[in-house]
This record gives sequence, C-alpha cells and structure tokens, in this order.
Amino acid sequence: MSGGEVAGLIVAVFWAILVSFLAVALVRLAQTLRRTTELVAGITEQAVPLLGEASAALREAHTQLDRVDTITAEVAEVTANASALSSTVATAFGGPLVKVAAFGYGVRRAVGLRTGDAGRAGTGTAAAGKTLPASRRGGRRNRSKD
Repeated sequence: MSGGEVAGLIVAVFWAILVSFLAVALVRLAQTLRRTTELVAGITEQAVPLLGEASAALREAHTQLDRVDTITAEVAEVTANASALSSTVATAFGGPLVKVAAFGYGVRRAVGLRTGDAGRAGTGTAAAGKTLPASRRGGRRNRSKD
C-alpha cells in the first residue's frame, strides 16, 4: 500500500464514523420531535375543553354579577323609600307628639302646684318651709367622678 492509499483509507474511515454519529444524532432528534409533537397534541386535547369550561364559568359569573347589580339597585331603592317614609312619619307625627307631651307635662305641673304637692310633681323645687336633704344641696354632680 502506498501512502496515498493509506491516507484515502483514513479519510474514508473518518467519514464513515462522522456519518454514523450524524445518523445517530438525527435519529435521536427525530424521536425528540415526535415526542414533542405528541406532547403538544396531548396538551391541545386537554386545553380546548378547559378553555370551553372557563368560558362557560365566565359567562355564568357575568350573569350572577348582573343579578347582584339588580338586587343592589333594588335594595338602594328600598332604602331610599324607607328613609323617605321615616322622615315623613317624623314630620307628620313628631311635632304633634312633642306638643302633646309638653301639654301633658304642663297639666301635671299645674295639677301638682294646685294641690301643693310640687315636690313629687317632678319640678325640682322644694315646697315652702321644707329643706332639701344634704345629698340634694349644691346642684347636680357628675356621678362618674364618685
């Protein structure tokens, strides 16, 4: 064998080894791509129903929020009506009730002064000739300090 033939044989073996390595790499790459394709197909199969369910849940939540908005508006209207009714009742009955109470107080006081029993009538004054007990002298005191 001559030197040129040996060099050609070495190059041929080198190319055979290189092609073998490339063939193994391409086979593994093909397997990886096939598995990736299967994985993406599986994810797609699972994701499509999930997206449908999420869309249905979102529509249901929107419907419930519309109902809550309606209920809130009705509660606000009822509250406004109750407030208006309360102020109307206070206006209609409040003034006359205060007048009746004042009249009743005046009648009690007048009756108490006539009978000479002003001490029990709640006027806060002592009858003529009577003295107040020591606990009543000096006006009102703050009981929270005692």
